[in-house]
Amino acid sequence: MIKDLVLKNRSCRRFRQNDTVESETLKELVELARCSPSAANLQPLKYILSCDAKKNSLIFPYLSWAGYLKDWPGPCEGERPSAYIIILGDTQISKSFGCDHGIAAQSILLGAVEKGLCGCMIGSIKRKELQIALKIPSRYEILLVLALGRPKETIVLETAGASGDIKYWRDDKNVHHVPKRPLDEIIID
Repeated sequence: MIKDLVLKNRSCRRFRQNDTVESETLKELVELARCSPSAANLQPLKYILSCDAKKNSLIFPYLSWAGYLKDWPGPCEGERPSAYIIILGDTQISKSFGCDHGIAAQSILLGAVEKGLCGCMIGSIKRKELQIALKIPSRYEILLVLALGRPKETIVLETAGASGDIKYWRDDKNVHHVPKRPLDEIIID
């Protein structure tokens, strides 16, 4: 059921790094993105797949993790993603990518959850440095990086309290809490 997939699709930031994700699995996930809607059906997105430890180590240093967790620099060795999908915009097809990459990323992440994986959609990227590290031609704009793997953390949704604070946090057992605004607060009559 789609609701179950959506509820399980949380931004996971700690992974079982040694549990590999196969290249074929990444291709299956990109196939979901390929079949997703695209503005004016231009289909300007391209993808770089990585499930190789060496290539993953080139990607990791250029990503920022969990802005609300100020004292946490990101996953440590052993808890890093075992795969990445980098979503690119091909500027020879379009100069603007609208929401295509968000739609594609959600399709990929829902597919990942269905396969027992988890992921994190990362927009805080040192784009120029990553472009150089991976030798990505200048015609491609880095839009998002999806970190993927098997989850090594528990993530729970909860309703935001009366203060309205929506900052996610971790408790003393390292459970990741994600407050969501209540439905009656987000629907405007």
